[in-house]
Amino acid sequence: MPTVHIELFPGRTLDQKRACAVAVSEAIVKTLGGTYDGVDIVFTEVDKSNWATGGKLWSDKTTTPAPTPKPGT
Repeated sequence: MPTVHIELFPGRTLDQKRACAVAVSEAIVKTLGGTYDGVDIVFTEVDKSNWATGGKLWSDKTTTPAPTPKPGT
């Protein structure tokens, strides 16, 4: 069965990772078949200074609030 690699920023709790592992395993078994014991999931926490999007390190980005959706969208 598959090995799923999940890369994410640090900060998630063990309970959040456990819940994610269950949800991903369920999705894999449901769509590909097999058993839960055959699904491997690797969580890799990557510091924001080691991850860039659009040519900019995440550690250099400022936090801005998400835009408010327009009514009816």
